Amino acid sequence: MSERVLKIGVIAGEVSGDLLGGDLVAHLKHRWPGSIELIGVGGDALEAEGLDSLFDFSELSIMGLTQVLKRLPQLMRRIRQTADAIIAARPDVLIIIDSPDFTHRVARRVRKALPDLPVVDYVCPSVWAWKEHRATEMLAYVDQVLAVLPFEPEAMQRLGGPKTDFIGHRLTADPDVLRVRAARAGRGLPGDEGIKTIIILPGSRSTEIKILMPALEETVRLLSERNDGRVRFLLPTVPRQEALVRSLTADWIVRPEITVGAESKWRAFADGDMAIAASGTVTLELALCGVPTVSIYKVDWLMKFMLSRIRIWSASLPNLIADQPVLPEHINDLVRPGYLARWAECLCADTPQRHAMLQGFNTVWQRLATAVAPGEAGAGLVLALLDRRAHADGTTVP
Repeated sequence: MSERVLKIGVIAGEVSGDLLGGDLVAHLKHRWPGSIELIGVGGDALEAEGLDSLFDFSELSIMGLTQVLKRLPQLMRRIRQTADAIIAARPDVLIIIDSPDFTHRVARRVRKALPDLPVVDYVCPSVWAWKEHRATEMLAYVDQVLAVLPFEPEAMQRLGGPKTDFIGHRLTADPDVLRVRAARAGRGLPGDEGIKTIIILPGSRSTEIKILMPALEETVRLLSERNDGRVRFLLPTVPRQEALVRSLTADWIVRPEITVGAESKWRAFADGDMAIAASGTVTLELALCGVPTVSIYKVDWLMKFMLSRIRIWSASLPNLIADQPVLPEHINDLVRPGYLARWAECLCADTPQRHAMLQGFNTVWQRLATAVAPGEAGAGLVLALLDRRAHADGTTVP
């Protein structure tokens, strides 16, 4: 059994991908008998595992085609920088995590220079939603896909893509999710005399925060008026967006309680009666924690022209996983404060809509949960790929 250094190239472009990467690397460290060296791009979670990120990965957190086009020269420079660094390091394996517009472009450049380098894609790109041709294109530069949604292996096989295995979702084993889920199990409703606690989550990207804040401001004002001010608004955000969030809410008539950091977010999830959240991973976090939620999203004017190419019936992860409408989603012109305010009131009360949503959340949990922790299952598949390559080369990998 070798005790040599295992050199891993790893690229994560967003907070959710960074968390997945940190969890995966932590499990690889438990399985690998020697030390592990990381090279690539990531955030706090990967840096805690030893990564010295090539640059601040928040540069990659942009939304909308117009924003991408505006920053295309910078993105292309970062793609070249990242690919060149990984090629120079000659790692044993490259793990790309989500953010396919960035990570896949890097992987293609690296594979061209290092054709024998194993490449693992953690989080299947949404080829089942649009651009189905990407599945077969991935065969040229991806050897193994680690899927976090249960329907993705079948979709990838149907579309002729790389080997894909469902490993479960990290959130079902997340200690914060489990803690909040348990705390909410015996939670009651605010009642007629109680104060409603509503969580406002405008997203983690500056572009989506700016585009959603006007509708959220009006929703907060309406809810306060309709409920005689007996509403508490919690707005947890990430450190890098704190200044923006505070500036955008500075002149609100009804001010939310702004908190910063992961711990404050989970505390809000435990305390909230419902949430109004930007569509994305956070809606899945809320569903798994059992927080009734309304999903909202707005795209820029250029992206609107692409909507006809999207084949899926919902943009909400809980809905797709349960294969039924679990939580309502309001997109673009349908993000209407009056409608959101009434949904919030409905979900804060003992209503059929609330009961149906919580039942749907249980279905989501059952379909995502696995016997083996996702990070452990993913580490096993990464090492199995290395083992196959090592045997082909006449060496051994534990």
